[in-house]
Amino acid sequence: MGHTSQGDLSSPNVESKKLSGSPSVPSIFQKCIDFYAPDSLYQSVKQAGLYPYFRPIEKQDGTRAIIHGREIIMAGSNNYLGLMSDPRVKKAASDAIERYGTGCTGSRFLNGTLDLHIELESRLARFMDVEACVLFSTGYMTNQGVLQAMARRGDIIFSDKDNHACIVAGTQVSLADTWRYRHNDIEQLRMLLTRAKNDRPAAGLFIVSDGVFSMSGTIAKIPDLVDLAEEFGAALMLDDAHAIGVIGEGGKGSASHFGVSDRVHLTTGTFSKSFASLGGFCLGSHDVIGYIRHSSNTHIYSASMPPANVATVLACLDILEAEPERVNRLWTISDYMRDGFRNLGFNVWNSQTPIIPVVAGDMQTCFLMWRDLLEEGVFVNAVVPPAVPPGQSLLRTSYMATHTNEDLDYILDAFARVGKIHGILQNNGSPG
Repeated sequence: MGHTSQGDLSSPNVESKKLSGSPSVPSIFQKCIDFYAPDSLYQSVKQAGLYPYFRPIEKQDGTRAIIHGREIIMAGSNNYLGLMSDPRVKKAASDAIERYGTGCTGSRFLNGTLDLHIELESRLARFMDVEACVLFSTGYMTNQGVLQAMARRGDIIFSDKDNHACIVAGTQVSLADTWRYRHNDIEQLRMLLTRAKNDRPAAGLFIVSDGVFSMSGTIAKIPDLVDLAEEFGAALMLDDAHAIGVIGEGGKGSASHFGVSDRVHLTTGTFSKSFASLGGFCLGSHDVIGYIRHSSNTHIYSASMPPANVATVLACLDILEAEPERVNRLWTISDYMRDGFRNLGFNVWNSQTPIIPVVAGDMQTCFLMWRDLLEEGVFVNAVVPPAVPPGQSLLRTSYMATHTNEDLDYILDAFARVGKIHGILQNNGSPG
């Protein structure tokens, strides 16, 4: 039989018409049709030219990128140390491909363990002053897999309401109960822990929090979390995806920032930010990490990190250890930009890190500001509900150690111009 052309199914409009025109559309697909309906939010944003997602980047070189043939300043990347285009890092990745090939074609359990994986686990554990480390294929899979392995039926997970989606996914696949506490609300967490101790004394208790929260840029109240974990006999896990390479002594993360590294049981993270690669990791004691290695579904049943990704991380770790001034520069930049936005009159919440949210307010204003900033030559990320509360749509900005002072001033000037156009700032610089 010959092939029948069905059009470009990568086009949402074509797919929507195909489904809605079928003689019998399974009811489970109705949500897909509704998503692309003419009066849907998606279609209204697309038709207005305000859709800010899945924008193809044609070339990227750290703080600069090419989009639609135009060079822009990248102020929306998690490349915190600016190592993504470092020649030493690119050479390490290239050399690894030459030696090992492009992938492992198997899980770590079977044929997917390279000597590079063992080296990285050892190096990262030593860098973080812990006994052991296990690698995962992505940061998302790390949190999902660790929670699935560690929290079983009858246990209770205590999760900050602002935790990343991968932690939420982990609580959903775990057989444990999940009790969520208000963001950084230590008193409510204490109340929940007390209730658990009184009502379910046999339950294993597991406190889980982002170390640095990815939308607000705030740091968790880790000394309080550590105290509560010890008081109630709970385990404490911190997701340091946005913390390692960013805060703490030499970039050692959120617990190091407060000097309590030896009192945190598990630290997870990703290589897709400061380490300019892809993959994830969990750090902890030898026995706990060994158990996770043999019990986590996302570790056992997934192909391992490709060799180029592992070599990239090792090269970034070399540079981080040899050039700690990158972390210092990152903090200087962060302070400068927070002060700059606040002095202009913008609301940046309580940011404490290189993640600096700039509140636009309603969704329409956020999308308009995003478009106009891109026209000004600045790329940022538009974040709208449900990722943030209603009425708090924002432009998420984030910075690299390699941004120049001229870059920073250009970004601030662009925000000032766009903020005035859309009434976020008045012409005198005060809030609109």
